[in-house]
Amino acid sequence: MKILSILAQKPSSTGSGIFLTELLKNFQKMGEKQAVLYGIAKEDKLPEFTDVESYPVYYESEDLPFAVLGMSDEMPYKSTRYRDMTPEMLMQFKEAFLRKVKEAVEHFQPDIILCHHLYLLTAIIREAFPSIPVYGFCHNTDLRQMEKHELMRDFIKENIQRLDRIYTPKDAQKKEVMRIYGVESARIQNIAVGYNAERFHLPHENTVLRDGIERRKEIILPSGEKLQKEYSTDLLFAGKLGEKKGVFSLLRAVEMLYKENKNIRLFLAGDNGNTVEKEAVYALRKKCSYPLYFLGRLEQEELVKYYQFSDVFTLPSFFDAVPLTALEALACGNKAVLSGLDGLEEFFRENCPDAPVFFAELPEMVNQDEMREEDQTLFEKRLEEVIQRAIVYHYSKMASLSHLSWLSICKKIIEKA
Repeated sequence: MKILSILAQKPSSTGSGIFLTELLKNFQKMGEKQAVLYGIAKEDKLPEFTDVESYPVYYESEDLPFAVLGMSDEMPYKSTRYRDMTPEMLMQFKEAFLRKVKEAVEHFQPDIILCHHLYLLTAIIREAFPSIPVYGFCHNTDLRQMEKHELMRDFIKENIQRLDRIYTPKDAQKKEVMRIYGVESARIQNIAVGYNAERFHLPHENTVLRDGIERRKEIILPSGEKLQKEYSTDLLFAGKLGEKKGVFSLLRAVEMLYKENKNIRLFLAGDNGNTVEKEAVYALRKKCSYPLYFLGRLEQEELVKYYQFSDVFTLPSFFDAVPLTALEALACGNKAVLSGLDGLEEFFRENCPDAPVFFAELPEMVNQDEMREEDQTLFEKRLEEVIQRAIVYHYSKMASLSHLSWLSICKKIIEKA
């Protein structure tokens, strides 16, 4: 089968980019012929995909003279918000991507097109290529864009309804796709998410037994400083350093926890293209009494080392689907503390019931992902208590996550094609 995969933004750095990249790798293992089309900044180094025809569309170029469009309003790199697009920018976007997609279709002649995000580019492609089966992947951020502003909403909704199949990570997103786009249940399949078991696993050497699980004895920070596994608990956050990922609440919750437990330290892996938010996170650092380390954005081969060194992974997002980072951290022996997002506890109960995952209940949100100021203190107190529960939890055995593989997801897609 010949598969053309399409993403409007960079094929890295974010959950949907990693999702696309892992599908490419595993379709390649299955022997499928592939091409990929994606957006990228003009000065960026092109990603390397083995045995995959590549069709980059360049932002910050003459044809597309603005930064990469981001499905989240705060991306880990310089980006443009969909809500800020002008009619001229919309036309430039449509023309630049359609020109490249037509080139890919004519040259590669795909049997199916896989589009990531149920949003503008997917709608444009569905309208332009009615005779080719087009499947769409919901990554949750597309639902938020549809709810938060009016950009091309009727056009997007009409063409998402015409997709041949839609894949969602869990039942909560399936219900939202049915509500927002008016798509019938029969054409939507929950496909979960996967993790790279070859990369994310327990450390195999230079380890120490902590809480019944092998951990790395030491870690070398990006600064070159070497840290030993000497504290009782190392906490790790990995994601965009922004309010909607819960970073501000996490820093304040750990400060409360530190008053009772001095043997903790926190590592923050990630970045934010929103300079104001990023600087606000760094400014909050001055109010933190506990050891706090900013790691910057890490490639996966480096991030795995911090998973293997840490004890508790924390991601108190205000809005998310199934975080890939949570699965990766669990596979590396972390306990995980997550927000009680709709359907998330059910997902883990159904897919890995033995996994040590703990949930901090969220208050009622505004505009899907905004927390009222008066609710912050209550949420942060809950988060502190849940992190403490995770710290004292003792493993009886490692949870099995082997069935949540990218290869199994690829096989599900091919079986239905």
